[in-house]
Amino acid sequence: MRIRYKILLVGGIPIALAAAIALAAILLLNEADRARSGAVLAGTVYRTLIAGANARDDYIGALPSERAEHAAAFSSLTASAGKDLVALAAIVRDPDHRNGVAAAQEALTLYQDRMGQLIELTARNDALVAEMAARATGLIGLTDQARDRQHASNADIVASLAERDAQLRAARDIVDRTHELLVALGDVRVQRALLTRADNALRSEYGQALTFALARLRNAAAGLGSVLRQGGDEGLAARLDALVAANEAGTSPWAREEPERPGTGRARLQLPEVALNEWADRLLKVNASQQRALHEELAELLTYSVQAHETEQATQNIAIATLKLSSQTADAFANRHAETAAALLEDSKRLGETVASLPISPLIQTEMIDAIERWSDGLATTSEGLKRQNEMLADMDRAALTMMEAARSLNDLLTGNAATIADVIRNMLVAGAAIGLFVGGATALIVAGSITKPLRRLQQGMLELAADREAGPVPEAARRDELGDMARATNSLVTEILHREQALTRAKDQADAALSELQKTQAELIQAEKLASLGQLVAGVAHEINTPLGIAVTTSTLIGDEVRRLAESASGGQLSRSAFDRFLQRMAEGSQLLFANLTRAANLVHSFKQVAADQASGEARTFDMREWLDELLTSLGPAIRKSGHTVRIDCPGDLSVDSYPGALAQVLTNLLMNAFAHAYPEGVTGTISIEVRRPRPGLMRIVFKDDGKGIPPENLKRVFDPFFTTGRSSGSTGLGLHIVYNLVTSRLHGRIDLDSRVGRGTRFMLELPTVVPERALDTARATLAGAAE
Repeated sequence: MRIRYKILLVGGIPIALAAAIALAAILLLNEADRARSGAVLAGTVYRTLIAGANARDDYIGALPSERAEHAAAFSSLTASAGKDLVALAAIVRDPDHRNGVAAAQEALTLYQDRMGQLIELTARNDALVAEMAARATGLIGLTDQARDRQHASNADIVASLAERDAQLRAARDIVDRTHELLVALGDVRVQRALLTRADNALRSEYGQALTFALARLRNAAAGLGSVLRQGGDEGLAARLDALVAANEAGTSPWAREEPERPGTGRARLQLPEVALNEWADRLLKVNASQQRALHEELAELLTYSVQAHETEQATQNIAIATLKLSSQTADAFANRHAETAAALLEDSKRLGETVASLPISPLIQTEMIDAIERWSDGLATTSEGLKRQNEMLADMDRAALTMMEAARSLNDLLTGNAATIADVIRNMLVAGAAIGLFVGGATALIVAGSITKPLRRLQQGMLELAADREAGPVPEAARRDELGDMARATNSLVTEILHREQALTRAKDQADAALSELQKTQAELIQAEKLASLGQLVAGVAHEINTPLGIAVTTSTLIGDEVRRLAESASGGQLSRSAFDRFLQRMAEGSQLLFANLTRAANLVHSFKQVAADQASGEARTFDMREWLDELLTSLGPAIRKSGHTVRIDCPGDLSVDSYPGALAQVLTNLLMNAFAHAYPEGVTGTISIEVRRPRPGLMRIVFKDDGKGIPPENLKRVFDPFFTTGRSSGSTGLGLHIVYNLVTSRLHGRIDLDSRVGRGTRFMLELPTVVPERALDTARATLAGAAE
């Protein structure tokens, strides 16, 4: 009897028992699924109602322009909750559950109706609030208009004050100057009287005093005339000048004296002096009167200014009070405080009384009072609407609480039913598993005896074969059941593995030989090019070779692991035909992978043997840069002529360099060959220039540039990498610019920069010392040795 029939017998009895248990479990699971579905729907309804309540709160707290979105969200959520309740009613079977669903549906209908009423009321309240805002804005505009008018009136008062102040200052100056004139005129009278009575001995002294008095009179008259002219009284100033001139002519020390009046003992007063005195008295009286009048007018203007400022400040306070009242009203509406909104009505009435008491334009005052009254009416109406809104919200909260309680109760009941059914199913499965395990175990013991004995013999044979490949074929190969098939397949597999191992050993030996040859080629390449980048080149070569070798080693390891797992499966009695077929397939794939990668390694070794460049760097010496460049281009003449390009040199004739001409020749040669090969499209010729300069002592700069197609940006950072080339199909090795970089930075102790743009050519800039450090050290040693001798 084949093993699969025995296994079928072992598994058939427990399977039949399990099928019976599964049928009963399916029936119970259907009920549990129904209960879980109901619980999920109840939980969904609960969460949807919470989201609907949040949408309602968002609707209340949103701006009027944004409420439509939240109202739509509320409608969508409540409609979804209604559909879920209908589906839940179709699921539940218990009468109590059905009554709970019906109560939730009634509460949801009430909730939706109240929301519709709330939306209508809120729309009316929003319209009233917008109208109140417009009234408040208009009231503020009227307040600004009244304040602007009062401000203009204040400006007129200030201008009048400034004008009267200027007039007062002018009148005060005239009065002061007139007093000075009268004092000087009195002094002239005194001095003239003394001169009249003086004897001949004192006349000279009194005449000099009179002259000083007349000078004071002229100065006083000049000051008064200047003030009169500044005030625009040119006629009075001219009259003053004429009177002063006449007075001086009549009172000269050499003028004729009139005899004394009888009985007085003094000379009679001359006419010009009298005229000047009378004119000054009249001017003093007129300006003194004007000064007193201006003082009184200034006092009145100052009083008007203070009153106007107070009116303007009161108007400003009206605007501030309006803004404050509007802000408080908006806060009350936003927080739905109906009592606060009603209390603000008293503030609006007081504001109207304040506006009525202001001394402003009657027309503006009437408009302001009307705006405040209409705003108060809107506030009263909105406050009532706010109260109704709060009542509706309270009703909606009670309805929402009813719905949520019903949904939570249904969720708890249905979840409990699902848990009870799950316990029944669990107990049934445990009992069925125990019975099936007992029956299956007994059957398995009987069948196992007929399988394990030959399987142990097969296991022992495979273990011996695993320990010694030459131990011979495994036993039980003559059996006609699955164990015999396994034994025959194992023997065939072991034979194939031995053949593959021998092939792998030969391939590994070939790979080792190829690697040795490749390493020798690398050493020759480094010797020929004399690169300082030996490590980078070896790393690149090793990577290229190690990749296929690593894959080959990994594949051989995996083949060994597959063989070991097959032996373990066979020894444990778990080897099946499908596993054995999969093992044969993996062996075929592994051998193919080994062959492909070893072939690739051999090809790579053959390719790397071709990579060589025979450029000698030579020894360091001193040479003239211009002559050396000419010699280099002469030696490269055939290659330049073959390329068809033009090479230009720009180098001073007095530049002496102590460096490695061989390494420098290899650098420029590689740059030229690279430009010939890659800088220009096929069939296009161009110009290549080599410019040499000495920017400072001890430093040489070589600029190598072409006018070709340039280097793409993605390749700029890779051009100096070893083995990187865009012309591998044309035979390029990818080592030219890498050799240039290493020679410049190591052998020549310099640096190289690259600048290229697509369509604009490529530019290499080399900065090299004119004397390499080795030569400078030799020179220093020679100098020291000469000094020591």
